[in-house]
Amino acid sequence: MNPIRIVLADDQALFREGLRMLLSIESTIEIVGEAANGVEAVEIARILQPDLVLMDLRMPVMGGVEATRRVRDASPASRVLVLTTFHENEEIFDALRAGACGYLLKDTPSKKLVEAIHAAVRGESVIDPSVAAKVVAEFNRLSLRGGPIGGNPLLSAREHDVLRQVARGRTNKEIASALHVAEGTVKNHLTNIFSRLGVIDRTQAALKARDLGIV
Repeated sequence: MNPIRIVLADDQALFREGLRMLLSIESTIEIVGEAANGVEAVEIARILQPDLVLMDLRMPVMGGVEATRRVRDASPASRVLVLTTFHENEEIFDALRAGACGYLLKDTPSKKLVEAIHAAVRGESVIDPSVAAKVVAEFNRLSLRGGPIGGNPLLSAREHDVLRQVARGRTNKEIASALHVAEGTVKNHLTNIFSRLGVIDRTQAALKARDLGIV
């Protein structure tokens, strides 16, 4: 049986070194690459096509959420398992929406981490118990609201902000001004919103948002 080929993506060199030493003890795991930011993680994943990327969230140049999304595009067979110290709701849901197969905290015991890596590569979802409670709570909240569970992916908090502005009939320039972002950023958010809601224009997006009760 071939070892699981892993890329470590974390901006803290000392943490990467410790993680590499910890995992290298396992005969079933091989560390094939390391990245100090999201851009490096995407490029390394594209070249090496690893089985798994252990992804931190808050990194310079490009954060872990966007890097997860791009790794999934550059290396579709690679699984992405978030390993971070942060467990705020928005970061959890953004990472899972981006394609992460699991979400673990850095205080996870080493034995549990190794088990989680094997489970992730088998195609299972692996979520820290404290994080899982939040996912279940969000699922229940959306279920009660008739929100977009299953059929329609959830939008990020910022995408919700943009969609609310669209529903009010505001232009990209007006939205950019209201949210204090560049107009190009608004356009990028709209592209993601249209794709995730399965619509082709602003009018359909606004109508779909009202139907789903998310604005």
